Amino acid sequence: MTLSYYLSASILSADFTRLGQQIAEAEKSGTDWIHVDVMDGHFVPNLTMGPFIVEACRRVTHLPLDVHLMVESPDHLLEAFSQAGASILSVHVETCPNLHRTLQTIHELGCKAGVVLNPATPVDLVETVMHIVDLILVMSVDPGYSGQTFLPEVLPKITSLRQNLDRINPNACVEIDGGINASTLPMALKAGANVFVAAHAIFEHPEGINAGVKQLRAYFPG
Repeated sequence: MTLSYYLSASILSADFTRLGQQIAEAEKSGTDWIHVDVMDGHFVPNLTMGPFIVEACRRVTHLPLDVHLMVESPDHLLEAFSQAGASILSVHVETCPNLHRTLQTIHELGCKAGVVLNPATPVDLVETVMHIVDLILVMSVDPGYSGQTFLPEVLPKITSLRQNLDRINPNACVEIDGGINASTLPMALKAGANVFVAAHAIFEHPEGINAGVKQLRAYFPG
């Protein structure tokens, strides 16, 4: 099977005084998805965006909105984010005791469903849902803040997930988020990831958003 490759620009590092303009620039530069990190101040230490930000993003772009719910109790938020315009809703396996039901609800709401693994979380915790997910997101930093250092020890997890998905659900994506830049993206690509979340490397690139996107996309096959 030939995988498609996607760059998901995380607005966590965007300038929120110019958010619409920066999303438009990222889209024009070749970003495939817009990544929205939702943090509740409980599951992760930071506190960030709610459905109103997703709604604002939807008004300025037609790109898929890749919404990552880093929250203790995601189930009661799913409908609000889907109504706001989310295309993909990803939940942490660590926060979903009824993971099958949560993923089913996401699909019923008309969104693609993702499941997320923190760096220290083993891959076997998602084995029973591999057949129903649209993507599996591996965190390559401990979630909560932009600009952290990439943890290369997660790369074997990427490879294991890709191999298992190729058998069970080959159309599902393997996404990686955390410390992705021109140095780390090739390692994640080689390990088997096909969706790459980048924040600092795009929105804080010293030569601008266009240069950041182009630099990362240059590593994509084909």
